[in-house]
Amino acid sequence: MKKTITVIATGLMTISVLTSSDICSGQISGKIEKYFEKLPSGEPENDGSPQTYRMTAIYTNRDLYGNFTGKTKVIGDYSRGHENGYVFWNNVYIANYDKLNEMFAEGKKQDYMENLKYIPSSELLDELAFRDFPSSPDNILARNLIWDMMSIEKFAWTYSDSLKLNRKYVIHDIAGEFNMAEIGTYEHSSIQLCWTGISIINNKLCGVIEYRAIDNKIELSIGTMKTRGTEQYWGTTWISLDSRQIEYAEMFSVTIKEIEIGGLKDKFIVKTIRELQVERINKK
Repeated sequence: MKKTITVIATGLMTISVLTSSDICSGQISGKIEKYFEKLPSGEPENDGSPQTYRMTAIYTNRDLYGNFTGKTKVIGDYSRGHENGYVFWNNVYIANYDKLNEMFAEGKKQDYMENLKYIPSSELLDELAFRDFPSSPDNILARNLIWDMMSIEKFAWTYSDSLKLNRKYVIHDIAGEFNMAEIGTYEHSSIQLCWTGISIINNKLCGVIEYRAIDNKIELSIGTMKTRGTEQYWGTTWISLDSRQIEYAEMFSVTIKEIEIGGLKDKFIVKTIRELQVERINKK
């Protein structure tokens, strides 16, 4: 029972400067002063060349005192820029482990995610969007891939024309409580963006956008399990100043939640740390 509870708990979330030389290598010639005046705005145009990314999310669970209770790795390939605005998911795998230092294996392939296609929109918060997903707890983690990628893209493109260098920007049109496809509710306190500078990723000159959302409330009910708590998440996205494509992204979060299981007398507290990265597979 304890193992099952731990695995379920890893899915209860909705939704930096790199120093590694393999990511930040390369040189761009010419003056860049003009790029500090204004970021290019809007979503990239569909030029017939789909962009493919590998998303990797690692969830680590601990109790209130910091003792390790389990970890999960979720990976998937995401591509966008297809005809009529569709995006696709392929090669989604989920692996669960009980030992902190145990290396992740490939995990179990989520066949229901293979060639999954949709047009990103608010409809993906509707229960019908996931009607073909299995009832197993792992499908919550698969939903998170979709929701996290939507958030990263929205923060990268929707507000870029409002950002000024090193000035905090508060998003006002994402606030209050919303329904999470009939499994619970999520309430944002405040989301802040900041354009912090220019960097180089994949040999591309990129604008760097950071974001953070603190003290968000979450309440879920899945089968016999109920949970409520708070989540803090933050991240950084590197966007090509030329193509406006996302070149790299990171997201981190910490969720502290109280969990109640039907048939068990006592409630318990779980802290989940999520580390997520989005890497370009095709770097043309």
